[in-house]
Amino acid sequence: MTDHLKGLLITFTGVLFILPDSLFVRLIGTDGVTVAFWKALLIGLVLGLGLLVTRGPGVYRATFAASPLVWVYAATSGASGALFVIAVAHTSIANVVFIVAAMPLASALFSRIALGEAISRRTALTMAVVPVGIALIAFGSGETEGASLKGDLIAVGIVIVFSIGLTVARKLRPVSVVPAIPAGMLGAALVLFPFATPLSVPADDWIWVALHGGFFVTVSTALLATGPRFLPSAEVALLLLVESVLAPVLAWVVVGEDPGKWALIGGAVVIGALAVSNGIALAQGRRVAVKPGPPRA
Repeated sequence: MTDHLKGLLITFTGVLFILPDSLFVRLIGTDGVTVAFWKALLIGLVLGLGLLVTRGPGVYRATFAASPLVWVYAATSGASGALFVIAVAHTSIANVVFIVAAMPLASALFSRIALGEAISRRTALTMAVVPVGIALIAFGSGETEGASLKGDLIAVGIVIVFSIGLTVARKLRPVSVVPAIPAGMLGAALVLFPFATPLSVPADDWIWVALHGGFFVTVSTALLATGPRFLPSAEVALLLLVESVLAPVLAWVVVGEDPGKWALIGGAVVIGALAVSNGIALAQGRRVAVKPGPPRA
């Protein structure tokens, strides 16, 4: 098996495992803060213990000794994971995943500001189009059942917070920031605990709690930290759009959540712009890849 095929399989499997993330928020019959608490706690414990068993305590020492910025990444990963659940609790799943799909563009903007990385014309044009789609989604929140501007704004907050984290991760390369994720999740659980009611989960819903944070999202986190190392960034971005497209469909089929026409129109603008942009980037990258390079010294 080639590295490229391995990367495709690992990344796509990771996307499939993250797909029901938002659906679990609907299936667990308690408030969003409590769901976010359990998700953060279980990811922190399971992923943290998994890294400890498979890679030893040295992996944490190496990561956190690399730079104080690792703590910034930990904080943003924990905060964005919790905010995702809270956003879904306050608006429609379609609104959240379509808005969060714009994260790579915000990350590119932050990288430009903080790291001085250039923004291509293709990315700049995409940045001009995507806000139109997000505005359409927000416009329709007032007339779509289950949607709200408050939840949409929380989703925008996710984009900002985790884009900062992605920029920090780029700054820290080649340091692996994966060991920072359990610390961030446990920190988020600690912050959420005073506002949550952990034992309010209905008896029949504990299985969803366990599967949500203890299995699906944890496995996805591990896979999505591994697979993209073997793929071009544009190809990874296209694979991640699968969640944005299928998560609202899954919610529609399982719990009957109608995303509403404005979410579908705005989402089509966002996903379409990102798909075209990343498709062009992938095609350009492959053309460059077949050109002979300079001889090695």
